Amino acid sequence: MKECNQCGKCCTNYGGGNLSVTAREIDWWETHSPEIASYVSNGRIWVSPVTGKTMDRCPWLRKLPGQKKYICRIYYNRPDDCRHYPVDIEQMVKDDCEMLEVHDLRVPGKAQKTLDRLMSDSRPPVKP
Repeated sequence: MKECNQCGKCCTNYGGGNLSVTAREIDWWETHSPEIASYVSNGRIWVSPVTGKTMDRCPWLRKLPGQKKYICRIYYNRPDDCRHYPVDIEQMVKDDCEMLEVHDLRVPGKAQKTLDRLMSDSRPPVKP
């Protein structure tokens, strides 16, 4: 499995209003990051503070000029849904994640263990 190359597929696939967020996350943003909280409405995230409509993609995702890479402007304060992605190899395959290599597809159990190790600081391990 390769390191993340910041292709942005995870964020562009899920970064609109398709993420869930906890009341704890919203409360934290309201206290510590009001700029993030301004994009929350009625428990839903990435709602335009101007129009009140759910945005098609995350307002914090930026494509690096002249590159095929993206950055998250709220990386350290991002929602748990973002922090925990990818959850499993199946999800990575579905999303055409560029971290996967051919040998990961041949031995998905081993690839899952590698993924769990790589993600150990971002999310709880997947339960067998």
